[in-house]
Amino acid sequence: MIHFAPIPPHKSPNSAVPETYLKKRAFVAKQVVRKEKAAKAASVRAIALKKLAFIRAKRYSAEYRAADRNVIRMKRQAKKTGQFFVPQEAKVFFVIRVLGTYGVAPKVRKILQLLRLLQINNGVFLRVNKATVNMLVRVAPYVTWGAPSVKTVSDLIYARGFARVHGQRIPITNNALVNKQLGAFNIKCVEDVIHEIATCGKQFKRVNTWLNVFKLNTPTGGWVAKKINYVEGGDAGFRGDAINALLAKML
Repeated sequence: MIHFAPIPPHKSPNSAVPETYLKKRAFVAKQVVRKEKAAKAASVRAIALKKLAFIRAKRYSAEYRAADRNVIRMKRQAKKTGQFFVPQEAKVFFVIRVLGTYGVAPKVRKILQLLRLLQINNGVFLRVNKATVNMLVRVAPYVTWGAPSVKTVSDLIYARGFARVHGQRIPITNNALVNKQLGAFNIKCVEDVIHEIATCGKQFKRVNTWLNVFKLNTPTGGWVAKKINYVEGGDAGFRGDAINALLAKML
């Protein structure tokens, strides 16, 4: 007689799959769903932030134009009445280091460290007050400074803007970074950063500390004379509104 082997019982598809693999597969599936939800939420937030940035940029632009028109109006009015118009003093300076500190006094070196100007062609924004002006006078042979325009502030931040986040130098490439770091202080987008710096707002110190030192190029055509004061035809010292032309050559 011919004997046939018994037919084995039917096995389910998962019976031969290790339990650890099944758990891992379920975990990966949950992770995929979670990432998809996070991506959708991030997209919604990015769209909302883009709309907010557009609205604020439009408002700031109108504010800057109104300020410029007011200056022109005051100048014309003063001219008609035979008087002199004295513009408002600058609230913010931009300081650039032009010389090294080899063999200089320790106090000068310490002031440059406090200003974060550790290398030549480094630049920082600085709030104008009695203390900062006194510091600039002490280090005048090693730096040059002036009052930047709104356009110059915008060009600097968009072209050379970096943030200091946990000791790292991160480029400011989108509004999400600004919102994440400064959103708690109503600084939501890059235009908010520009406005806060240009107008010396309430959060100027916080925003300026968050911004990394600006690393600039040597001016197109080179420096004129680093060791001579600007009023004598050199590069060092205070140069007022002429800082805008200099920065245009250094971006």
